[in-house]
Amino acid sequence: MSEEKEKGDARREAAEVKEILTVVSTQVPALIKSLLASVFSEEAGKNMGKAAAAYYKELKEGGMPEDVAVKMTQEYMKTFTSLGSMLQNIGKSDRLSEKAQNEIGQEIERRIHEKLARKHEHREHESEEDEEEE
Repeated sequence: MSEEKEKGDARREAAEVKEILTVVSTQVPALIKSLLASVFSEEAGKNMGKAAAAYYKELKEGGMPEDVAVKMTQEYMKTFTSLGSMLQNIGKSDRLSEKAQNEIGQEIERRIHEKLARKHEHREHESEEDEEEE
């Protein structure tokens, strides 16, 4: 493979990685915002309330003492609020700036070039050894 072809391959690979990072940096925050909207919607609140009431009712009907049923229901609800808080914190991180994306793309391209150069040097070294053996 010629050096020019290797450089072209490296550029294509770096461009592909950069494109993937761009998609991830824009799509993931949008997904998180969508999840947050569904967790904190009016309908989600109603459903959580119904779920907590049903949970409490089942505990009481199962013979659980009042104070234990209340405490367990509170812990049950904390699961939902903890998940919501976690999603909110993740959603606060801004997407990568274009400058950061470019820097990442350049670093990836640099590393690919280094790897290809080492590979090329290794091949040349093997070729020289083969010639010496002949």
